[in-house]
Amino acid sequence: MGQESIHRRERLYIDGEWSEGADVIEVTDLADGGSFAEVAAADTGQAERALAAAERVKPAMRETTIPQRVEWLQNIADGLEDRKEELAEVIVREAGKPISSARGEVDSAAERFRRAVEEVRALKGEYREGTTDGHEGWRAIVKHEPIGAALCITPYNYPLATTALQVAPALAAGNAVILKPASKTPISAAILTEIVEEAGVPAGAFNFVPGQASVIGDKLSGDDRINAIAMTGSSGAGKHVAKESGMVNLHMELGGNAPAVVFEDADLDEAVSAAAKGSVKYAGQRCSAISRVVVQESLHDELVEQLDAELDAWTVGDLFEEETDLGPVISEDQAEWIQTLVDDAVEKGADLKRGGEYYEAKDGVFVYEPTLLANVPHDARIVHEEQFGPVAAVTTFDSEEDALELVNESDLALDGSVFTKDYDRALRVAERIDAGAVRINGAPSHGLGDIPFGGNKDSGIGREGLHETIQDFLRKKSIVL
Repeated sequence: MGQESIHRRERLYIDGEWSEGADVIEVTDLADGGSFAEVAAADTGQAERALAAAERVKPAMRETTIPQRVEWLQNIADGLEDRKEELAEVIVREAGKPISSARGEVDSAAERFRRAVEEVRALKGEYREGTTDGHEGWRAIVKHEPIGAALCITPYNYPLATTALQVAPALAAGNAVILKPASKTPISAAILTEIVEEAGVPAGAFNFVPGQASVIGDKLSGDDRINAIAMTGSSGAGKHVAKESGMVNLHMELGGNAPAVVFEDADLDEAVSAAAKGSVKYAGQRCSAISRVVVQESLHDELVEQLDAELDAWTVGDLFEEETDLGPVISEDQAEWIQTLVDDAVEKGADLKRGGEYYEAKDGVFVYEPTLLANVPHDARIVHEEQFGPVAAVTTFDSEEDALELVNESDLALDGSVFTKDYDRALRVAERIDAGAVRINGAPSHGLGDIPFGGNKDSGIGREGLHETIQDFLRKKSIVL
């Protein structure tokens, strides 16, 4: 059984003050069912207050020094570590993540603030000399400045770690921050806000504004006082934000439909293990999840047989038990979406080897069974659309060119992987897959932000990563002598 749930109530944090919202958002307890928390929901007036606060504090933030910001980042990292168990329990309940994964997420968030310290200390500016006719003797200092105010829009699947990947670079660069968390998972962000307040960040420089996107989303993303928007979410939501935004730096990591291309010479055990973990870890609710296994025709049956056996180990259990590795999906709506894609594949001729249904495990807690689809037709929606569910969808190809044509047809181009023992082919295929990142002989993975992460086409704009994000949150000023 899970730990005893304590009902929490969280408030808005605007311009250095905590306040109630115009409404409240109930947060479902995905461990024990029912509701375990509620968070204040901002209206447009409160969003306006946050925008005004961020605008007012921009000049003061521009004058902050790197040592000051380093102290904030270190204090925040310490605060996250001090409240690790509390944060882990919250992530279990609001996101439905097993406790071992939730603890790992807190560790990742703290480490991202610490690594941001290393990055910001490396900001040394530049000195340049004129090298063209008529500019002899010119000297220039190129210095870094904060871009101004950053709007951070974070997702439900990694409610703390992804928030850290946006907030740490924004503060490191000296910007004011407005944090709009996912409405399904705002509680860990509320705790982070308490830690930021205690870290010494000036009033107005960090504003926590949870609320419904339909109420405050356009108000925040369309305001001229916002200078950069960092967003992780669906492609549809990202397109809407991009349309509403003005002359801002857009930094968006959006939907994915990562293929695992398995050639007949691959290490099958390695490919099957990666495909299972890549497909069902955190119930498949990851933008970098393996959404389709694209296997050479001759290897299909053997891979499916081994993958079916591998999925035996992935079972739903008490989220507070250390050995549990699989939990529910975020909501009934998400379960219904996964069902739509699975049903479409079966109707078009796919073989349902296991799973294929969802059920309500507790009040408001929906579990989608680990699912394996074989012989999935190329025109099935699940081959081209983001599923965000624990489904391994196996389809086939004949030749290398066929495989590339299939995986590049999707409008989503975030991640991919290639399994083969042929070094030349591995590199050749990795280079030709249209994606922001391709891993060879392993499931997609990006570490703590040291490797650039982002997508092409409808999968986003720009690249995440501590160095990359800090650069997007800075502007360069040239002072010519």
